[in-house]
Amino acid sequence: MSVQLNHTIVHSRDKRESAEFFTRVMGVEIAAEWGPFIAVELSNGVTLDFATVPADSITPQHYAFLVTEEEFDGIFQRVQGAGLTYYADPHGKQPGEINRNDGGRGVYFMDPSGHALEAITRPYGGGA
Repeated sequence: MSVQLNHTIVHSRDKRESAEFFTRVMGVEIAAEWGPFIAVELSNGVTLDFATVPADSITPQHYAFLVTEEEFDGIFQRVQGAGLTYYADPHGKQPGEINRNDGGRGVYFMDPSGHALEAITRPYGGGA
């Protein structure tokens, strides 16, 4: 099968604020700005295209990112350094903790527009 995700639009209160937040925390760079979008390219070629929309039209989404152990260390340090609230679980019942699911590590935190971001080092069901 040759179907691949190419890009997705991330609704934001302020596209620049959200794109810069994402790049700062995740340790990536803005790839392009064109029309109503600021694109951030991930290592697999997929872009997150941040777009400013009215705040009352934003439906919070969940975006999960598979990262290496070393990348996780950097992301987690930047999350802590920014004073962000983080959780070990998607429901926010384990604040100030990370998880160790499937023998890896994971953390959840919110972006400026209310989207849940997740960094994991093992895919779910990937086992130890």
